[in-house]
Amino acid sequence: MAHTIPLKTPLDDTGLPRRSAPAAPAPAPAVPADTSRYHHPNFVSAQPSPGHIAFRFRAFTGLEPKPEFPAAAYDDTALNWQLRGDLHDQYQAARVLWSHAWLRHQARPLLHQAAPLWTAWTTARDELTAVFEQFWSTSDGHWRAQLLRLTDAERAAAAAADAFDTVAAKLAQAVADQIDAAGWDEALELETVAKELGIDASDWPVRHVDDYSHPLPQYRIVRGGTAYWGRATPLAASAAQLIAGHRERLREVADLAGDFDPAHSALA
Repeated sequence: MAHTIPLKTPLDDTGLPRRSAPAAPAPAPAVPADTSRYHHPNFVSAQPSPGHIAFRFRAFTGLEPKPEFPAAAYDDTALNWQLRGDLHDQYQAARVLWSHAWLRHQARPLLHQAAPLWTAWTTARDELTAVFEQFWSTSDGHWRAQLLRLTDAERAAAAAADAFDTVAAKLAQAVADQIDAAGWDEALELETVAKELGIDASDWPVRHVDDYSHPLPQYRIVRGGTAYWGRATPLAASAAQLIAGHRERLREVADLAGDFDPAHSALA
């Protein structure tokens, strides 16, 4: 009787044991493209972290050119989308740091210039308020002299407001340029820069740059003793409103008193 014996090794067509084909060598891992030639000159290192990359740079002075993504990297076929994306992130981080250094460099002399101008304005404003309040204790026979003191105080306050606004406009432009470079989410507060210099700018009305290139409409402005309606920059507008409020109160009193003194009617 025939018996079958299972073979431990399968036979091929020649009747010989089948040999396993040698395993193909594993492909060599792809070598990532070298992007160092595209790094920003201030770049030091990049440390991958979950969800982001932490970039380190040498300190910026603000005098360097604005960091711009190198155009040649767009045409480099050795770079894939991931490498280009990492380079974009690197240059975005560089722009943020550069813009902060740039704003500090631009704003430093302007802040030092604005500080005494702000003090001059607050002094002139307080003097104007004090002169107006003196009408409560000024006798009728001395109103003309008090009106002269009031107009002097008005002119001083208006001039002080204009002087501050002139510098504030430059600060507003510097702030706008920093935001333009880095984006609103990376805006550096002007008050922060001032605090680093030991200057308290928390009360300074440095508004959006458009408020200086397109002044606020319809405020009563007093210049050279003449009152008219026009456009004013932010602090000048505040001064004009203060002056207009005083003038309106004096006109109201003159009307109630039936006073037709030229000195009073000049307030109209």
